Amino acid sequence: MAASPYLLLLLLLVHPAAAPASSALPPSQPPPPRPPQKVQVWPKPVTVSWPTAVYAPLAPSFSIRASPSHPSLRHAIAYYSRLIRSERYAPIVPPANYTLSRVPIRLLALSVADPVVPLGPGVDESYTLSVPPNTGSADISSATTWGAIRGLETFSQLSWAGGGPDSGGQPIVPCDIEISDHPLFTHRGILLDTARNYYPVRDILRTIRAMAFNKLNVFHWHITDSQSFPLVLPSVPNLANSGSYSPAMRYTDQDVRRVVRFAEAFGIRVIPEIDMPGEYELTRHTGSWAGAYPEIVTCADKFWAPAAKPALAAEPGTGQLNPLNPKTYRVAQDVLRDLAALFPDPYLHGGADEVNTACWEDDPVVRRFLADGGSHDRLLELFVNATRPFLVHELNRTVVYWEDVLLGPKVSVGQTVLPRDTTVLQTWNNGAENTKRIVAAGYRAIVSSASYYYLDCGHGGWVGNDSRYDVQDKEREGTPLFNDPGGTGGSWCAPFKTWQRIYDYDILHGLTEDEATRVLGGEVALWSEQSDAVVLDARLWPRAAAAAETLWSGNKGANGRKRYANATSRLNEWRYRMVARGIRAEPIQPLWCPLHPRMCHLSE
Repeated sequence: MAASPYLLLLLLLVHPAAAPASSALPPSQPPPPRPPQKVQVWPKPVTVSWPTAVYAPLAPSFSIRASPSHPSLRHAIAYYSRLIRSERYAPIVPPANYTLSRVPIRLLALSVADPVVPLGPGVDESYTLSVPPNTGSADISSATTWGAIRGLETFSQLSWAGGGPDSGGQPIVPCDIEISDHPLFTHRGILLDTARNYYPVRDILRTIRAMAFNKLNVFHWHITDSQSFPLVLPSVPNLANSGSYSPAMRYTDQDVRRVVRFAEAFGIRVIPEIDMPGEYELTRHTGSWAGAYPEIVTCADKFWAPAAKPALAAEPGTGQLNPLNPKTYRVAQDVLRDLAALFPDPYLHGGADEVNTACWEDDPVVRRFLADGGSHDRLLELFVNATRPFLVHELNRTVVYWEDVLLGPKVSVGQTVLPRDTTVLQTWNNGAENTKRIVAAGYRAIVSSASYYYLDCGHGGWVGNDSRYDVQDKEREGTPLFNDPGGTGGSWCAPFKTWQRIYDYDILHGLTEDEATRVLGGEVALWSEQSDAVVLDARLWPRAAAAAETLWSGNKGANGRKRYANATSRLNEWRYRMVARGIRAEPIQPLWCPLHPRMCHLSE
């Protein structure tokens, strides 16, 4: 039976509503300290001061102005002005118990000390952001344009749809807040392989926009490989004509310039990789060159794993450039010259990983060279010595190679071939061990450990006619598992790299203070044997966001402990906001979990 309204009134008179806890304390006791306010910004800023939960609405006439300006900054201002005015994001669990200022924010003023500093390695991305109380304005100060763009992203994330009628339907932002922020590492990137499977330009642009949301600053474009050569180059157009999957699956010079301009407008560098000399790249990955220039490619278009013989490649798609053919270098220089004209970044990635000795030995000229006392190491050295000086001195580039060029288990070159001042090495094997070997030798390093940062791992195998999947019985103990729980399922780098594994990885583990200074940062990598545009967003996000935070502000709190538990709720919120921004990121938990804080923890 429903309670009588008169009875309810009597109960309210006898038991009035509880007053705030602070008013019930005796006058002699100070009120308890308020818990720190939560600021939902990803990646987490280095320092945030927000003493009281006060928000201010944005005025309908809210605008962003910069002095002085810069073309990229003008683009960023236009973009973020539209985003901030229109986004109206509502958090999963909206903040409560806050005060709304009566003074709306009409202006966000940007002050840039040196706006003409070009985008490049090591550029200053620091900024400070403040929203003084009751002034009607907010401020971002930075040393460069690129720091101001990072500050604009932070301000956009501070804004959310709250305040109710008192805000006039306008977004609100924290008031009386001070943020001082800068990246821990200057190189924070994503590698995307567009050779195994093709990605339309629109999907690349969406990925770059998502990178800007996460303050990542390097798009490593692994643009060609053994399987295809989709890049149209003016000096050697037949490489794309013969090496692309179809005319509709090529990147023209206009496409490349569009990607580079779009990325720069968000403060993101584009580093191209043409992997040489292997497997249709400069070394292992150059099979796709054979359609146009079959005479310079060894073991092209052969079955990759012949019976009772050494494999000709690590995966289907064979072919390596022949270091003993003079025409190899004429073609390679044309490729590199065109590449440098399209991509202005000071870094150019030359690949040089996974050189296959059997593929070289398939060529009779190479076999004679080896029979006369030559070596596989000497073949790679010949190639590096013929291409690297051209890159450094003619094209004014710092050369990035995969670690194999120095640490390869079968083929490598000595340190004298790789001057440290113009060489950067990218790690992918043996985790922290190879990072230490590289920096201990005096080289700068980019970390992309397959054990932590490879986003394609754990999806099973993709080669056909594999009888290992036919086994139904429990596999014999002591042998590598395949179908059984805990087995690879055919994925060489299993298991799947969860966001937690990525977030907790310390790329400086085991390094001395001096060695750590030579780690430029890291890149998560999406190799595309089993990925294309349909699954792109979910393969990248939010796992790449986990790496973005650790590379920007680390994965530890002020107490030195890993903040993974804290990051879970924040990443949940950030994932939903990315989805609202058009990025199809996969969920990390059931929605029930963020709606019931701490109830989904493994332990209380």
